[in-house]
Amino acid sequence: MRKNFALIGVAGYIAPRHLKAIQDNGGVLLAALDKFDSVGVLDSYFPNADFFVEFERFDRHIEKRKREENVQLDYVSICTPNYLHDAHIRMALRSGADAICEKPLVLNPWNLDALKAMEVATGNKVFTILQLRLHPSILALKEKIARGPKGKIYDVDLTYLTSRGNWYFASWKGDVSKSGGIASNIGVHFYDMLAWIFGDVKENKVHLHTHDRAAGYLEFEKAKVKWFLSIDAEALPEAAKSKGQRTHRSITVDGEAIEFSGGFTELHSKSYEAILKGNGFGLEDARASIEIVHAIRNAVIAEKEPGKYHPFVDLPSSKHPFRRS
Repeated sequence: MRKNFALIGVAGYIAPRHLKAIQDNGGVLLAALDKFDSVGVLDSYFPNADFFVEFERFDRHIEKRKREENVQLDYVSICTPNYLHDAHIRMALRSGADAICEKPLVLNPWNLDALKAMEVATGNKVFTILQLRLHPSILALKEKIARGPKGKIYDVDLTYLTSRGNWYFASWKGDVSKSGGIASNIGVHFYDMLAWIFGDVKENKVHLHTHDRAAGYLEFEKAKVKWFLSIDAEALPEAAKSKGQRTHRSITVDGEAIEFSGGFTELHSKSYEAILKGNGFGLEDARASIEIVHAIRNAVIAEKEPGKYHPFVDLPSSKHPFRRS
């Protein structure tokens, strides 16, 4: 049976992956919402979907179709700014649908507890997209660690730089109260992956946290992790700059690089496939990464201990300081 979807945030960067995932899994998009109306992408997937730029009319439309035509939504896909996820998930549950929400699912751990109570009250479920858990290289790494020597502690280095222009700081992404900051916005799926593979967090220290970069040390049951994240092109390695690259992604485990630069194109579709089969990632799956980024956001900057900090921490600070007019 074809499933009925609505999508909130259809003009956003990540929305086309959700549209494709709905289409790939035989769903139909009944309605979409975004305050921006540059949504011609709908023509490539669901040209007959009703579109709204006002939440109130979108909400009324869904309720009206349910009441007058007995058309019930099965899922609401949420691709909105991070700080709105909690409210839009609640709207989905109240409408009688399950929610499928981009990461980070919410900004604070206690939001998960409130949503869990709403799941119980409504009988509907909250799912999130944790696509790295479906990546072949990450699956292989998890299996390797699971088969590894008992009690072994791995040394992990995580480096992720994805350059952003000045527009970033004028958008919601540059507002910590809306995005959660660098760690939440570009790092949350990496923290999820690390906790999923290496177990519970034992230590979480932050050595650097500014508008365009963050770094720290995480210790899990099975790993000691030095991490660095940045959106500043100045922080890119010289090898990347010389090739004109604006992104650098590296994960090493005991000095061995984990290659996962490719293989991302179908992961949202695979995520939806699992959700429709009842096997998607839910609130508790998201908890570890939400707790990690919340702790990072609120941490006092720690002193660097020998062997327990990422070498990129010592890079010169950005030449383009944050300015909000």
